[in-house]
Amino acid sequence: MALVNEQFLSLPGSYLFSEINRKVVEYKSLHTEASLIRMGIGDVTKPLVKAVTDAMHQAVNEMAAAETFRGYGPEQGYRFLTEKIIEHEFASKGINLSPDEVFVSDGCKSDMGNIGGLFSRDNVIAVTDPVYPVYVDTNVMEGRAGNLLESGQWSNIVYLPCTADNGFVPSLPEKPVDIIYLCFPNNPTGTTLTRTQLKKWVDFALNTGALILFDAAYEAFISEEDVPHSIYEIEGATQCAIEFRSFSKTAGFTGVRCGYTVVPKTVTAFSKTTGNAVLNGMWNRRQTTKFNGVSYITQRAAEAVYSSEGRKQCMENIAYYMENASIIREALKGIGFEVFGGINAPYIWFRTPGKEDSWHFFNRMLTEINVIGTPGVGFGPSGEGYIRLTAFGSKEDTQTAMKRFQSWNY
Repeated sequence: MALVNEQFLSLPGSYLFSEINRKVVEYKSLHTEASLIRMGIGDVTKPLVKAVTDAMHQAVNEMAAAETFRGYGPEQGYRFLTEKIIEHEFASKGINLSPDEVFVSDGCKSDMGNIGGLFSRDNVIAVTDPVYPVYVDTNVMEGRAGNLLESGQWSNIVYLPCTADNGFVPSLPEKPVDIIYLCFPNNPTGTTLTRTQLKKWVDFALNTGALILFDAAYEAFISEEDVPHSIYEIEGATQCAIEFRSFSKTAGFTGVRCGYTVVPKTVTAFSKTTGNAVLNGMWNRRQTTKFNGVSYITQRAAEAVYSSEGRKQCMENIAYYMENASIIREALKGIGFEVFGGINAPYIWFRTPGKEDSWHFFNRMLTEINVIGTPGVGFGPSGEGYIRLTAFGSKEDTQTAMKRFQSWNY
């Protein structure tokens, strides 16, 4: 008889965004005339830029000719892409990496979920709260989370609150932890850490032997000077951190799927049998065993993001979304909401009136003004009383949604 992984059965019934979609579909089926504006799921709406689609067309033509056809590619990514990534994202900031420290994948979410396979179930995990659900759910699946408590927290996970009360700057753990998940610019709050604030985390990891898993998926949206784009801008981080990046929001690849993970050869974890184990080699072994690599066409498309035209066109799209963020931020502030984010990230995080229950306010937004957000409590207990909106819609929808808020007797 086949036996299931019992950890899966301890997870809540559905993934946060699946639950939101279920509620929206149910409402729409009963109110077919409703004009819904979706500001919940962080999916882009602008099409791929011309430099990217030109590169994809060229790659398709190559795949159609025997002389230039390619079959299996390197699981770690083609060198033409990894070298461009290093040149533009890291070397330009004084960060030295080699191509075999960059692993191209089908997206940041996949890598953040799969990286846990390298680590023992005995590790103590720390997450900021609120948090991107994938960090917690994948550790539940792998048996590190313990039991789900009435508070909504898991018994074996260390939660680091990030709320308006502490300026969305998490405090260092007060108890020993082994692996720390950090996401800055942050999803869902849209807030950031300065270099000085991030340095405290790197120093903590170096002093305690902890490992930082750093999600930098939104670094391209940073506009302020003192906010690092990479954790490797902080001295010592190449000894204690793995960084995850994505083309999804930077270049609109949510439907194309491409990202990458940086695993410096200097990052190690303890092994009871061999002492320190080099994680770069372990991740390479994992990828070559369980992953066949990203398609040639997709990687040529990602390479085009780094051309002069590609960078210009992608930055124009990012500016478009950040203008949406500004429209949302200023409109909500103007009608009295307490608003955060929207400056270095495409997410706006606002407090519900009177600290109203997040799901209740989500339902009122859906049914009373037909605007879809994301209930903050879906990202963790410290998200209760908040709503996340994304800036990835069209400008027209964004403006219409804000007019609905402005005329709403909430």
